[in-house]
Amino acid sequence: DGQLVESGGGLVQAGGSLNLSCAVSGFSFDDYAIAWFRQAPGKEREGVSCADGSNYYGNKYYADSVKGRFTISRDNSKKTVYLQINSLKPEDTAVYYCATRGEMCSWYAGHFGSWGQGTQVTVSS
Repeated sequence: DGQLVESGGGLVQAGGSLNLSCAVSGFSFDDYAIAWFRQAPGKEREGVSCADGSNYYGNKYYADSVKGRFTISRDNSKKTVYLQINSLKPEDTAVYYCATRGEMCSWYAGHFGSWGQGTQVTVSS
């Protein structure tokens, strides 16, 4: 089974930036779609960004709530996916998870079979 390990979370002031990382091991990184989800207390887990696998050109997708502020990227040589988060808002406070599935992205958490342990992002106003 694959393993995913997130890092890079922390406490930042509104307007600040963070760069989250997700290191992947145990399976063919290039082929898989990789997504970032987040879950705030008392709320459902929501997808924020996803990148298709290489057979689908690595297309990237963003939730409307984060477009223009979040950027997903993947370094296949390092088997790592990143989420650059700019202009942070208090409503971005959540645990952020990376997850993988087949080749194509999905916004449905149930479609993803492998998950990391999450990294906490807290934004103060």
